Amino acid sequence: MCRPHTVSGKINLALLKEEMKTSIPEEWKVFLKSDRVARMVHSGGCSASDFRDVFKKNIEKRVRSLPEIDGLSKETVLSSWLAKYDAIYRGEEDLCKQPNRMALSAVSELILSKEQLYEMFQQILGIKKLEHQLIYNACQLDNGDEQAAQIRRELDGRLQLAEQMARERKFPKFVTREMENMYIEELRSSVNLLMANLESLPVSKGGPEFKLQKLKRSQNSAFLDIGDENEVQLSKSDVVLSFTLEIVIMEVQGLKSVAPNRIVYCTMEVEGGEKLQTDQAEASRPQWGTQGDFTTTHPRPVVKVKLFTESTGVLALEDKELGRVVLYPTSNSPKSPDLHKMIVPKNSQDSDLKIKLAVRMDKPPHMKHSLKCNSVIMKSFLFQVSQYTFAMCSYREKKSEPQELMQLEGYTVDYTAPHTGLQGGRMFFNAVKEGDTVIFASDDEQDRILWVQAMYRATGQSYKPVPASQAQKMNLKGGNANTDISPLYTDRGQKHGMDEFISANPCKFDHASLFRLLQRQTLDHRLNDSYSCLGWFSPGQVFVLDEYCARYGVRGCHRHLCYLDELIEYSENGSVIDPTLLHYSFAFCASHVHGNRPDGIGTVSVEEKERFEEIKDRLSSLLENQISHFRYCFPFGRPEGALKATLSLLERVLMKDIATPIPAEEVKKVVRKCLEKAALINYTRLTEYAKIEETMNQATPARKLEEVLHLAELCIEVLQQNEEHHSEAFAWWPELLAEHAEKFLSLYSVDMDSALEAQPQDSWDSFPLFQLLNNALRNDTLLCNGKFHKHLQEIFVPMVVRYIDLMESSIAQSIHRGLEQESWQPVNNGSATSEDLFWKLDALQMFVFDLHWPEPEFAHHLEQRLKLMATDMIEACVKRTRIAFELKLQKTNKSTDFRIPSYLCTMFNVLVDAKKQTAKLCILDGGQEQQYHSKIDDLIDETVKEIISLLVSKVVSVLEGVLSKLSRYDEGTFFSSLVSFTKPGMDLADTYIMFVRQNQDILREKVNEEMYIEKLFDQWYSNSMKVICMWLADRLDVQLHIYQLKTLIKIVKKTYRDFRLQGVMEGTLNSKTYDTVHSRLTVEEATVSVTDAGGLQGITMKDSDEEEG
Repeated sequence: MCRPHTVSGKINLALLKEEMKTSIPEEWKVFLKSDRVARMVHSGGCSASDFRDVFKKNIEKRVRSLPEIDGLSKETVLSSWLAKYDAIYRGEEDLCKQPNRMALSAVSELILSKEQLYEMFQQILGIKKLEHQLIYNACQLDNGDEQAAQIRRELDGRLQLAEQMARERKFPKFVTREMENMYIEELRSSVNLLMANLESLPVSKGGPEFKLQKLKRSQNSAFLDIGDENEVQLSKSDVVLSFTLEIVIMEVQGLKSVAPNRIVYCTMEVEGGEKLQTDQAEASRPQWGTQGDFTTTHPRPVVKVKLFTESTGVLALEDKELGRVVLYPTSNSPKSPDLHKMIVPKNSQDSDLKIKLAVRMDKPPHMKHSLKCNSVIMKSFLFQVSQYTFAMCSYREKKSEPQELMQLEGYTVDYTAPHTGLQGGRMFFNAVKEGDTVIFASDDEQDRILWVQAMYRATGQSYKPVPASQAQKMNLKGGNANTDISPLYTDRGQKHGMDEFISANPCKFDHASLFRLLQRQTLDHRLNDSYSCLGWFSPGQVFVLDEYCARYGVRGCHRHLCYLDELIEYSENGSVIDPTLLHYSFAFCASHVHGNRPDGIGTVSVEEKERFEEIKDRLSSLLENQISHFRYCFPFGRPEGALKATLSLLERVLMKDIATPIPAEEVKKVVRKCLEKAALINYTRLTEYAKIEETMNQATPARKLEEVLHLAELCIEVLQQNEEHHSEAFAWWPELLAEHAEKFLSLYSVDMDSALEAQPQDSWDSFPLFQLLNNALRNDTLLCNGKFHKHLQEIFVPMVVRYIDLMESSIAQSIHRGLEQESWQPVNNGSATSEDLFWKLDALQMFVFDLHWPEPEFAHHLEQRLKLMATDMIEACVKRTRIAFELKLQKTNKSTDFRIPSYLCTMFNVLVDAKKQTAKLCILDGGQEQQYHSKIDDLIDETVKEIISLLVSKVVSVLEGVLSKLSRYDEGTFFSSLVSFTKPGMDLADTYIMFVRQNQDILREKVNEEMYIEKLFDQWYSNSMKVICMWLADRLDVQLHIYQLKTLIKIVKKTYRDFRLQGVMEGTLNSKTYDTVHSRLTVEEATVSVTDAGGLQGITMKDSDEEEG
């Protein structure tokens, strides 16, 4: 459960800081600068992968929100960002060092060798290398046989202690008296299990097969069952050994009896087996270096090596033997080449013939010792059949079956004093079993010590034999003769003060206390290494702790109770501990204490139950504290899944027993209480971070509002982080997280209310605060229209209403003053007053819209009021504009010099713009509001019609003036007689036509609405034709004067053409009125052409493209 290397390694922090600030400012500001993350890193709970995961989530959020880009996938962008992050994290100069660093730091997470474990626990326990070496050598830790024997002795000692406890009835205090006998059975079962495991191990790995019948041991036997009648006994025929011999012949020395050029060679054989021969060599250089490999079943084989020379005689059948040597090797014989004197034939000249050879006889893995014991004249061997079965065998030469066999189970070996009357040895020791004694003797003291040590390991006895001379020395020093000390290291151990530990008997220690110390120091070492372990041991540490518990009978419940105690203590001191780890240990202890263990009911001591209840209370308090500090214990959701696991563990801790689930409401009640505390903690720390208390006491109202606005941003950020990183953990109780947020915001509301109360009346600077908070709350389904949200609305409702009231009054006054002083100069789409009006109305509506008022009814009320207010304001503007238009128009003249002033066009544009603005400012779907909007539209349309009519009337009055001038030329008038003497020009027609064209251009240029221009032109043209038609109708019986006819023809034709160019439709152009006028003028033209053909001067009603404009 270990995670990658922590961020406490060697990183170029300056480079990381600058690169992060430049490339990812949000990551730098929100995550890397967070004091919560810093504390987590210092406590060892944050790893490099956590940093990378948080960065990846933030970048994914940003990249997913971007629009799609052709040719560039979002996955490519994301990969580029991650590659940049990795480059920033490692640092360019550290790229080459990275693999080595990772390799070194990853070693502790692998399965360690025995030497690596020794080194690790020397550091953990503070043991010097010299002390370790002394203990290592004295306890023969490199001797597998000694260690197996030590385990057998320890297991036997544990069984004896259990028997003693059963006899004396000195039991630990259990929750029920029936558990006392069960406890003894547990001890026996645990020891028997270890015995069975030890028995199942092969005697030696990789050795030759040892064909002994393994003894069957009863798994249910409580003790060693020494002398069990049903035990399978070994027989001599069951023992079949296999020995490997290597014979290397080097050279022969002292060969004089043959000529130097003669060929010699050697043969070698193990009696009873095959014979091998060396290469041939000249007698002058009898050297070979040839090796022969043999296999035999004789523990005491006979090896024969012979030297031959080739016979030169024709009749010789065999080669001549020059000498021989017979050897009796054992597994303890010297392995190096040695010279051996050869036996030569009689009368041979080679009296000093020697052969240099080496005989190596490997000891089978099952043969533990072999020496000559002279109490049984034959060679004796100690064999191991299995981990618990040993046998002493005596063999004669060239025999594969033992002459005598004695199983050592149940025997006790010890040194004895010299026995008089016995021959064959000087140093004696014996083996005793139930009164039977077997005496052994060896040639010297060292042989005896080796034999006793080998048999001591084989018998499994608890008593350690000590030679009489060594025992006397120890008694003089006050030592204990019953020690397990290697004599070679006794003096050195005493010199360095290690003899007490070397000679200690493991069965006499309180291993429960020792294990607690070992586990604590191991955990301390683990939490201070370079990995973010979260309390999990490394595989090597787990292996050692498991072995300790199994070998020395440390109860599992005690182990996990101690582990929980240590983990809780570390967690209380600020270290980050994985709640899943706590859950595992707690579940084990709970199942043990409540009798629901998967392997069946076990014994439960009173101490275990009391300690469990104590730890349960501590763990419950710890978990509640962590949930109350969830933002600081699990910042940004790290470690991943830890908060959810904490909540799951809390539910388990609250259970009364392991089988009865706790009601969901009780868990919910505890979590609710924790989250209430969390709200206070989070807000208190937030205000400390923002230093709000200092500012609120002394600052000006504006400064207070600024600080509260900043605090609101921080609060929203906290709520967003809670939702993003912690909501999944509280998915079981989403309403509790909402209650937590409400409690958190209620604390903020105190500071907010205080700051708002300090603001001056009719100050609108606080609206950004409402928008900020409302935008955050209205998108949260659980907080929208919640307690704080409603409180926020209650505060700002009067302010919004007051603001709209004042704005309405201000806009009304600005319309009144503006129109009174209006110069009607064009500004954008209208006048200065209209532009200001429409901008204010739009700004006010956008302001209210941006509030996004969450309460539907009040939001609808605000919208309705603003729409109606806009309607009223626009109506007032339209009416005032209509009045001003009429007054301004009346002041203009009616001659052909009249040109439509720009201010009249501006007024026209004001109405056009008002028409457009009503669609945006006055529309409100449904009901009376829609009808009210229709009324303002109708009002504008009607006003536009009136303005068009007024303007048309104005321009038509100019035509009427022209026609009035033409009336002077009617027949019978004074001017008609004068005209007969003068010939007036076409100035009157030309000035009128110029009047029409220039005013058309003015309207086209300065009026913004094409539709209204077309209506105006249609009405202008139609009214003009009507006026002309009526003027002609008044002279129906009178022939027109030639001047009248020419002027009207030119006016009508030019008017028709000009209005057609302006887009007047054919239906309007060719109306009946026009047809009447056209017909009359055509008839008049025809009449004049008959009487005075040259009087028209080329002016005609006929269309001509060549006619001048």
